[in-house]
Amino acid sequence: MQTLELFRHPAMLFWLVVPAGLLMWTWSRKGRAVALPFDHAEPRAGTRNGARNGAWIRFFIQLAESLPAVLLAVVVLILAGPQTWGAPRSKRVLTNIQFCVDVSGSMNAKFGDGDRYDASMAAINGFLDFREGDAFGLTFFGNSVLHWVPLTTDVSAFRCAPPFMKPRSLPRWFGGTEIGKALRECRKILVEREDGDRMIILITDGFSSDLSGGRDEELARDLARNDITVYAVHIAPGEPRDQIVRITAMTGGEVFKPEDTAGLARIFEAIDRMQKARFEKSLPEALDDFQPWCLVGLGALGLALLAMFGLRYTPW
Repeated sequence: MQTLELFRHPAMLFWLVVPAGLLMWTWSRKGRAVALPFDHAEPRAGTRNGARNGAWIRFFIQLAESLPAVLLAVVVLILAGPQTWGAPRSKRVLTNIQFCVDVSGSMNAKFGDGDRYDASMAAINGFLDFREGDAFGLTFFGNSVLHWVPLTTDVSAFRCAPPFMKPRSLPRWFGGTEIGKALRECRKILVEREDGDRMIILITDGFSSDLSGGRDEELARDLARNDITVYAVHIAPGEPRDQIVRITAMTGGEVFKPEDTAGLARIFEAIDRMQKARFEKSLPEALDDFQPWCLVGLGALGLALLAMFGLRYTPW
């Protein structure tokens, strides 16, 4: 990106007229000629070579006398607050991911070395590792809905959740499956987050009566209006329910069916690839740019000090 310089206090640049005036005076003033006698010196004042040598000496002396004006100009520029545009940075767009996990009695069924619930929670914890920077929430549901972890980028609570929400340990009012109710409650949480993308990952093994009679399409339209994408994992024998397939399709997601625990992990990897993290270019930021002007000022100051040792007009 081409660098564009600007100043925080451009009104200070008005004072550049002072060093500009000093420079004009230095180069336009007429000084008096001083004749100095030198023993054994040849008379050269009236010769052409003498005039040319005197002009060169005068030129370098005027350069030396211009250095204080240059130094003053640098001070004015520094006081004006020079800036430059920094390079635009890529900012990661937050994805708000709400896990919606079925804890009905059927989730106790054997799956791999454990049950469906344990396999689901293990896959969720693995998914968290390669989605660093996103916000996650965790909701459990049966006939009731419990928001266990609010949307947060701190996922430590996810690691501790599995033992507390095992289906066999829950009260009886979690025994059924109401997917529609759970998705609506997740929608309420996600719409409260104005920043970032929105996604629900539904993990269930059952049929939900509250999605029949066209209520699945009504719910899907409501989710789509709020820019919420739904992915579903059907962790049970047989094909996924048509209502779940319609909800995911209408919101831009998909239904997956794992055959084993390894397949469940691959599903979460596929979701990660399909819902890639987005990056946005932020506007370039104005940064202080004092260094080049300070170097010029230090150089002018050093040359002026050297010139004071001899490159100057005689004081008489």
